[in-house]
Amino acid sequence: MNDVPAGKLAGRVALVTGGASGIGRATCTALAAEGASVFVADRNLDGAARTAEACGPTAVAHVMDVSCEADWTCAMEHVLHRFGRLDILCNVAGIGRGGFIDEIQLDDWNAMLAVNLTGTMLGCKHGVLTMSRSGGRGAIINVSSVGGSVGIADVAGYCASKGGVTILTKAVALRCAQKGYPIRCVSVHPTYVDTEMLDPVAAALGDRAALLAGMASLVPMGRVCKPQDVSRVIAFLASDDAGMISGSEVYVDGAQLAGPPSAHFDH
Repeated sequence: MNDVPAGKLAGRVALVTGGASGIGRATCTALAAEGASVFVADRNLDGAARTAEACGPTAVAHVMDVSCEADWTCAMEHVLHRFGRLDILCNVAGIGRGGFIDEIQLDDWNAMLAVNLTGTMLGCKHGVLTMSRSGGRGAIINVSSVGGSVGIADVAGYCASKGGVTILTKAVALRCAQKGYPIRCVSVHPTYVDTEMLDPVAAALGDRAALLAGMASLVPMGRVCKPQDVSRVIAFLASDDAGMISGSEVYVDGAQLAGPPSAHFDH
């Protein structure tokens, strides 16, 4: 009897940042459901441990700061020691802080660049090195945003950091193709997602339902994303079914960036 778990990612090893909550946690469980062994990385070790427990016996929790290169080196050493290889890297960890360009605080700007852009760069760097040296084959999947493709006035720094992720992804994809590495790199661009990242905004507004309703009104399909809407796409992109998708921007936006709403006809 074959003891290898069924699924499109059976036998693969994945590292997911931001795995303690939101899209990261949903991604971990989605990859595990497809048979992958998952290395759950997050600054919140207790949250990462809960995610790992939900993923099953082959999942491992690990504490790390994605903006620290020494933490990436340590994480890769642990992955290789435990699993012997790395096939999938999902750069999900991110933070968002508001601010128009004439109001943004430098500390907020630097924090978003450190986590969202530098953290993703370090993940791509060490992911490519570890995958290529360990015989891994698969994908690096970077979570960007609709704000990584268009400007949004009141989150200027967030857009800048996620725009950097979008273009970095293309450069990584080209490098891997140039070197003949069996590694693809793709960016995923969600619209608003109902995760813990919205908690500070909801608390300031005092009404989470009203916040979500307002966001949903800006999405043509009429609702915000759930973490699982994004994680299912990531699981597909990590699989061989997406074998010719690299350097691309994949939108999970409910048609938000498809174009302006109809203005000429009321039907």
